[in-house]
Amino acid sequence: MTKQLGIVIFAALAVLGGIGFYVGSGAYDVGADTPHWEITRRAIEVVRDRSIEVRATQIELPDLQDELMVLKGAGQYAEMCANCHLAPEQTDSKIRPGLYPKPPNLSEQRVEPKRAFWVVKHGLKMSGMPAWGLGHDDATLWSIIAFVTRLPGLSAEHYKDLVARAPLDEEMESMNKGDDQKPGKDKKSGSGMQTEPKGDHKH
Repeated sequence: MTKQLGIVIFAALAVLGGIGFYVGSGAYDVGADTPHWEITRRAIEVVRDRSIEVRATQIELPDLQDELMVLKGAGQYAEMCANCHLAPEQTDSKIRPGLYPKPPNLSEQRVEPKRAFWVVKHGLKMSGMPAWGLGHDDATLWSIIAFVTRLPGLSAEHYKDLVARAPLDEEMESMNKGDDQKPGKDKKSGSGMQTEPKGDHKH
């Protein structure tokens, strides 16, 4: 029994030593133009999906059928999201080819609202997806989700029409004018809607 335990400990130390040597050697290519190994990609996807699923269950859905919310979301999406996630009949953008992993094309792919809201608010580490919740209130983020649920199937003309009719947003106006950089300026407009329990997300 003692001999077997010793073998197990030795094997574990050898594995850890091998991992440490590999990491320290710099052999792993972190460049975005070199894809992960398949086993690495699958492991990351499992961790990501489970993490999002667990946290998204606590979120309360607002009325995503509200037409004004959808209209506001169209303008937000065009301003903040379309460059990576595309618009109807758009096949690529200048930034998209260099992104890894590749962002989903939301003009073709439907999303689950709670999961999408969590991702939009908190972002995803080492993916290029920013945490929009640091500078926007929940109401603004939900307007994006409301629009994204309508996006698949929209024609390019309908998309452009919704974006053109989107109401002016206080946050976008202040960003354009640089007002949000003034001392004491609250970056989140209005009281917003709190749909997620508050808490620290330090890891």
